Amino acid sequence: MGSTIRAGVIGTGFMGTVHARAIHAAGATLARVSSHTTEATRRGAEIMGAAGVAESAEELIAAEDVDVVHICTPNHLHFPLAEQALRAGKHIVCEKPLATTPADAQRLAELAAGTDVVTAVPFVYRFYPTVREARARIADGEAGRLWLLHGSYLQDWLAGSSESNWRVDPALGGASRAFGDIGVHWCDLMEFVTGHRIVRLIAAMARAFDERPFGGASGAVATEDGATVLFQTDQGALGSVVVSQVSPGRKNRLAFSFDGTDASYRFDAEAPDTLQVGGRTENRLISRGPDTLKPPAAAYAFLPAGHPQGYQDSFNALVRDTYAAIGGMQPDGLPAFADGYRAAALTAAVVESARSQAWVEAPEGTRPTSRPLLSTPEKEEAHAR
Repeated sequence: MGSTIRAGVIGTGFMGTVHARAIHAAGATLARVSSHTTEATRRGAEIMGAAGVAESAEELIAAEDVDVVHICTPNHLHFPLAEQALRAGKHIVCEKPLATTPADAQRLAELAAGTDVVTAVPFVYRFYPTVREARARIADGEAGRLWLLHGSYLQDWLAGSSESNWRVDPALGGASRAFGDIGVHWCDLMEFVTGHRIVRLIAAMARAFDERPFGGASGAVATEDGATVLFQTDQGALGSVVVSQVSPGRKNRLAFSFDGTDASYRFDAEAPDTLQVGGRTENRLISRGPDTLKPPAAAYAFLPAGHPQGYQDSFNALVRDTYAAIGGMQPDGLPAFADGYRAAALTAAVVESARSQAWVEAPEGTRPTSRPLLSTPEKEEAHAR
């Protein structure tokens, strides 16, 4: 591999274009793209600024001028394409879910662990500077003992009975839609920021509409529009999250409040340039900026405070860190295939709990790859317990 990383993107929809912009921002070459038809591939190459095309995903993976494969296809294709890319020795950025079953996700994580390739799953909210600020403050012990971890992830892109998408079909998207698509983002972020890990949960799922159009006709919906999850963590905290893709007016509201005995930390992805730090005598708003945040967070604040920085910037940071890892560095908090397996296992636990209407133990063997840096003896002792 030369000094300039050469990327290939499979899938030319919304996420493919997000990946392409991040590839260019990282100074890499977008060598090839591939889509489901020749016309979609040609159009995608033009829009995404690709140097060339591949007639198929398989051709792109095998291409000698592709060092890293970005998989941005419907969910059911993630596993076979990622497995093929691993066997070809390519670095991989695979959209979540890593696979639609925990067994397939575990297979990919184990295959990746036995290679020297760099893998990444875009849990992109880890890369918001204000999220990193909350993580740094919690790691420094400023929160005291975290005991209540709660929030929501609300969208409205399916807020209408006439709205549909391939994700509605479990054969293409998986058994869970709302939680599997966006709820896992919230859970990943909670575990990344707090260092806590979900060990048991109880969930319920619901649909706003029982029928939606799909495949040219209207049919029964088999996946959920929303879910609620109550959980407990390995460090004794209680938590809850509400997830919905049918909440009018909520465009992309991932929000959390992580409450400790001494302080709480509140974040909202629809207003991501501030972090609210709650206290008994005052609440403080921390503005995002390279000179307003702690060093681990300031490294991700590319613009001065008051100059909005959002989703694409954070995605750019994820891809930048992935490529830095390919170059031999070890960026803090890069989500890998092990994290994708963790998300798939939690999704399966949520589906099982909703079906059985009972508490379900989260699989013990799935752990996040990154936890906050511990900076006090008290926190080290707590984690040892």
